[in-house]
Amino acid sequence: MAANMYRVGDYVYFENSSSNPLLIRRIEELNKTANGNVEAKVVCFYRRRDISSTLIALADKHARELEEEMENPEMADLPEKQKHQLRHRELFLSRQLESLPATHIRGKCCVTLLNETEALKSYLDREDAFFYSLVYDPQQKTLLADKGEIRVGNKYQADITDLLKEGEEDGRDLEKLEEKVWDPNSSLTEKQIDQFLVVARSVGTFARALDCSSSVRQPSLHMSAAAASRDITLFHAMDTLHTTGYDMTRAIAALVPQGGPVLCRDEMEEWSASEANLFEEALEKYGKDFTDIQQDFLPWKSLTSIIEYYYMWKTTDRYVQQKRLKAAEAESKLKQVYIPNYNKPNPNQLSNNVKPALVNGAAGAGVPGPPGSGQTPGLGRACESCYTSSSYQWYSWGPPNMQCRLCASCWTYWKKYGGLKMPTRLDGERPGPNRNNMSPHSLPLRHSGSPKFAVKTRQAFYLQTTGLTRMTRRLCQDIIRPRYLARHPYLPVNTAAIKAECALRLPDRPKKPLPLKPVERKPLESVVRYLEAHPCPAKPDPPARGGSISTGSLTPIKSSPILNNGSPTILGKRTYEQHNGLDGSKSKALAPQWDIMAKRMSEAARPSASLQDEVHELD
Repeated sequence: MAANMYRVGDYVYFENSSSNPLLIRRIEELNKTANGNVEAKVVCFYRRRDISSTLIALADKHARELEEEMENPEMADLPEKQKHQLRHRELFLSRQLESLPATHIRGKCCVTLLNETEALKSYLDREDAFFYSLVYDPQQKTLLADKGEIRVGNKYQADITDLLKEGEEDGRDLEKLEEKVWDPNSSLTEKQIDQFLVVARSVGTFARALDCSSSVRQPSLHMSAAAASRDITLFHAMDTLHTTGYDMTRAIAALVPQGGPVLCRDEMEEWSASEANLFEEALEKYGKDFTDIQQDFLPWKSLTSIIEYYYMWKTTDRYVQQKRLKAAEAESKLKQVYIPNYNKPNPNQLSNNVKPALVNGAAGAGVPGPPGSGQTPGLGRACESCYTSSSYQWYSWGPPNMQCRLCASCWTYWKKYGGLKMPTRLDGERPGPNRNNMSPHSLPLRHSGSPKFAVKTRQAFYLQTTGLTRMTRRLCQDIIRPRYLARHPYLPVNTAAIKAECALRLPDRPKKPLPLKPVERKPLESVVRYLEAHPCPAKPDPPARGGSISTGSLTPIKSSPILNNGSPTILGKRTYEQHNGLDGSKSKALAPQWDIMAKRMSEAARPSASLQDEVHELD
């Protein structure tokens, strides 16, 4: 019963998609709608998979700096698997609020602010435990350090001097360490001090009557008197007394100098009504985050002015009224809500009674193979995370054309932590629904559907095959069928099954390397002899002008536009007529290759057998 009760302040899982990982939120309010449903106003937390790779690099840099400050080599000693899983426990706090149906809650979790008193490995030992240290702004796409850091450690401790022994003198110059601002043993009595403070308030009220801006803000006499009775006036009066040596005559004369009475105003009096409304609105949105309040609402105010105004604003009646209103609203709102366990089957759940779809490289083929391939049926695909082949329940995972699946344990891990248990070789890979834009051979696709590498440009693309992959192509040639796959590039390939089969066949293969096919290359002398026997034909002379004009036009003949502009080959430098021939006669200037061919065909004196021998020498 207690596990299904959710209260304000709890960290919970929300489900917005059957295939995506669960959302992590903190409940701020529980409201009942008009139709009787319960909505939760929540604070959003983001995972690493939800932010850009640029911000992830900044987060990793911040983690390294934090590790250096803590002087704790814990992360360096962790195995690669634990480092991979620890990244799934990192979250990013945001100031974004949203409302979600309370029926989408799928359980509780724990989110804490990371500090140097906790070991990172402790989060892996606890179920549903997460940490955060940075604040993410979804609108501005920025990461900032959280202001609520708990300052624990050696660098935050005060340096306490040793206690002086009996009769030992303090060698420090006390005048440089402190300043005396009031002497309680002065010659003035308490009654005389109170009388001087009344005089100071009267002078402050008269100064506000002379000031034009003050008369507009406090048009009535009692408002001016109340403003003159604030602490800023009393502090100035007591400072004046101490400065004049507690001489009442000199102190009163200092309150009214040659230019007129002294006017002392604090932040409450300096701020206008519109600025006060902006401050209350910002305080409602950001809380006591005065830096954000200054940046987004009051950039013309200093940070010191905003903080001073805040503590003075807390002494006003308006603060008391708002506090009472909030308390009344909190009483009318829900404190907790009961959400029963969610027992409906997941749409990604695969039925155990139906054989899973079999693909190339697995046990059989869901895609028809070529005749005579000789494939034998088997057990199907393994788990994409832990590579197990047995589980009481399977779940489809990733794009449908990939036909990947996860076991029950890995599916629960994927939903809670947003990743796979085992690390992948591709550091920037985001598995699951984020790979919807990939082809079956793991090539990212453009919107047009053609494969293209998403990070690097086409000129910088480089695909390198490992030695184990080349060996697998030879050992598992009957399973992979490279020629068939090359002609059907969109057929899925079960790499997990191929790896398992290669591991079984590899020990049985002889250690002797496979013989390589010798390649015979012709010597350079034969190539030179052929080029000498076939010199480049001379360029034919252009047709002479004058006499009769055969074309019937005096304008120069324009060459046809060049086709095939996308290919920088020699075909792109020829015209359409040169590719396909011409109907009828054509001048030698436009088709010199036909003259060269006719010239070679007409050389009857040259034996054809010798020509064929020379051609075969270059093959």
